[in-house]
Amino acid sequence: MSQTKLKMKAYWNKNLKTLLFLLFIWFLVSFGFGILLVEPLNAIQFGGFKLGFWFAQQGSIYTFVVLIFVYVYRMNQLDKEFDVNEE
Repeated sequence: MSQTKLKMKAYWNKNLKTLLFLLFIWFLVSFGFGILLVEPLNAIQFGGFKLGFWFAQQGSIYTFVVLIFVYVYRMNQLDKEFDVNEE
């Protein structure tokens, strides 16, 4: 296999690992905290609201927005690492 193909494969593998990790966090926060663990989390108050309710209504949205910025930051790092950046 050529050096370029190996480099592209390594880049893609790191991209997939990042993507799967971020999707796992999103799933955990939205489905896990918002649906599966809502009852235990509702015993905790956050800003005057039950924590399970907060995760179901707003926490998963905030997490998703933060994950978008984390993904952009991580992809910029990967682009520089593999010399495919746009700058």
